[in-house]
Amino acid sequence: MDRIDLHILRELQQDGRLSNQELAQRVGLSPSPCLRRVRQLEQDGVIRGYRAVIDPEAVGRGFEVLVSVEVKRDRETVEAFEAALQSIPDVIEAYRLFGSPGCLLRIAVADLSAYERLWIEQLTALAGVTEVNSQIIMKRIKEPKGMPVDLRGT
Repeated sequence: MDRIDLHILRELQQDGRLSNQELAQRVGLSPSPCLRRVRQLEQDGVIRGYRAVIDPEAVGRGFEVLVSVEVKRDRETVEAFEAALQSIPDVIEAYRLFGSPGCLLRIAVADLSAYERLWIEQLTALAGVTEVNSQIIMKRIKEPKGMPVDLRGT
């Protein structure tokens, strides 16, 4: 990737709805080569997709919790646990970690009662789970804005 590709990535992260014309203008290309570069970045898997950023409150999921989970540390149990997480829509992010805790989840639900039901009925019931600890998010201080794309040094 060169400086123009990085500039394209930066612009699309800030506004994924830019027209090709506007994007080309911002990165200093004509529309045709700009579109070729974007398509190549998509084909190479650098750009994984496009999506809308939704206000959690607007869809009834304003109660967010970070949950650390300990799971028995054998391959079969970990794989089964990770597969089970895929079917729980309230788990909006999940990470396997080195050390302890073994897994960190970000959960978005309507309220404390909804989280309690999820905790009792699903999280603690997953095979191999030995411990579940919850941290309720009080305030989001910094929103995810995408990956930093540094244009210096290219």
